[in-house]
Amino acid sequence: MEMRQTDLKPGQRAGRKAAGALIFFGLVAAGIMIAGPDVAYPWIKALHIIAVISWMAGMLYLPRLFIYHSDADPASEQAKTFAVMERRLMSVIMTPAMVVSWVLGLYLAWSMFDFSGGWLHAKLACVIALSGVHGYFAKAVRSFGEGRYIRTPRFWRGMNEVPTLLMIAIVVFAVVKPF
Repeated sequence: MEMRQTDLKPGQRAGRKAAGALIFFGLVAAGIMIAGPDVAYPWIKALHIIAVISWMAGMLYLPRLFIYHSDADPASEQAKTFAVMERRLMSVIMTPAMVVSWVLGLYLAWSMFDFSGGWLHAKLACVIALSGVHGYFAKAVRSFGEGRYIRTPRFWRGMNEVPTLLMIAIVVFAVVKPF
């Protein structure tokens, strides 16, 4: 019998690998923090950037899956495959990456920055908005998984641009610090 990626066993294996990677990532981050601020800062910043890239990759890809999924018949094998892809992307990559991004980002902000700069407040507002979009995508993943198509492909094409616009604003606020 051929094992497909939509079967339960590969999903469990992927989940164990992701949990192991997250534990390893956490141990490395804790070790770096214990090493002291001079050693820790560039490592924490690098890990934060890696987590943000992972989160954004999912935030940019998931709406594309929703576009294709909403075109598929809810009872089709194709729809089931999309539901598995969406669920795994959300639970194995996006949510852990978002949590790591937040934890390390808040650590960096708390330990290194003066909170009086307006750019940091604007960046945090955009990150909160991006987290809200993440939550909305998580709700859509559950709905698609249940066979309920809550929006049209056209809606998801528009939603596909929201994470991009927020990402641009976040990067500009963090790098340019316009105010």
